[in-house]
Amino acid sequence: MTSRPARKRILLKLSGEALLGEQEYGIDYAMLDSIASQVKEIYDLGIETAIVIGGGNIFRGLAATAKGMERASADYMGMLATVLNSLALQNVLENKGVRTRVQSAIEMRELAEPYIRRRAVRHLEKKRIVIFAAGTGNPYFTTDTAAALRAMEIGAEVIMKATKVDGVYSADPVKDPSAVKFDRLTYLDVLQKDLKVMDATAISLCMDNDLPIIVFNLTVPGNIKRLALGEQVGTIVAGRNYGS
Repeated sequence: MTSRPARKRILLKLSGEALLGEQEYGIDYAMLDSIASQVKEIYDLGIETAIVIGGGNIFRGLAATAKGMERASADYMGMLATVLNSLALQNVLENKGVRTRVQSAIEMRELAEPYIRRRAVRHLEKKRIVIFAAGTGNPYFTTDTAAALRAMEIGAEVIMKATKVDGVYSADPVKDPSAVKFDRLTYLDVLQKDLKVMDATAISLCMDNDLPIIVFNLTVPGNIKRLALGEQVGTIVAGRNYGS
């Protein structure tokens, strides 16, 4: 394995559920520490890294809406949950000697910087990890869409989408033992097969801007570094001509 990074700037998308570990709610600090250790590995390589975190381990807006809560209010509550997760990850990263900034799409100056694209890019150029909190700042949009939007705004070369499985399958591999893993898919494959890689809005944004997505297993130590160094890990979603 080469020690030279294959990518200069990446966006890492973490689900809130990734922070659960073995818990049913909240943040598993052992899992948080493991994630931070993996992020530090690529920070030490000099890779410019931005992170978007979901909030599903604390509050899920869609679940609340299904129980009768007004959608916009539920989504704003979900955005606040992402801020909690972002601050928790920032704290653990800083304790490991990693310089970070949290930028929030909802202004809360005592806790985080407001999101300003040029400032975010400057932080990345200065080798600070930037954690984008509060999604897009708008209801009705997921953190997947926020990840796609921020990745394009900062000029990331790829979105690395962390999951608990080792790629994209034809069905849920936990429920269906016959599910087939894909090594590579096009954006249209994902949309037409309804593969739930990211929501349709996020996939469409990536397709329109030719931004590749790599879906990988976060629970395998070292996977983030392997991807950053150009190894084939997980499933890549890209245009037909990607890599040719």
